[in-house]
Amino acid sequence: QVQLVESGGGLVQPGGSLRLSCAASGRDFSINFMGWYRQAPGKQREFVATTTSGGYTNYADAVKGRFTISRVSASNTVNLQMNSLKSEDTAVYYCNAAYRDGGSRRVVTTWGQGTQVTVSS
Repeated sequence: QVQLVESGGGLVQPGGSLRLSCAASGRDFSINFMGWYRQAPGKQREFVATTTSGGYTNYADAVKGRFTISRVSASNTVNLQMNSLKSEDTAVYYCNAAYRDGGSRRVVTTWGQGTQVTVSS
């Protein structure tokens, strides 16, 4: 079973930057894609960004031009560089990954535990 561990959240002022990281660990698996979602208080979880094993990236309109997702394939790590942060970016950010299990060959989706990002002056 693959586990995702996030890091890098915290408190930042509007206009500031933060970098989130998510590392996937486990045995005998291959990543199809990794990405980020977020959930603000009282709202549903929403898509932020994703990157595939082939290098394709996709972003939510709300973060295009401000956030950059990147993946380090050798370490099964995905990073989210967040610039020009706004108060509306405040949320718990969750790492998400789809991977193929080497034993069963099934594609499995898993989530991290979440990391809090607060944008406030």
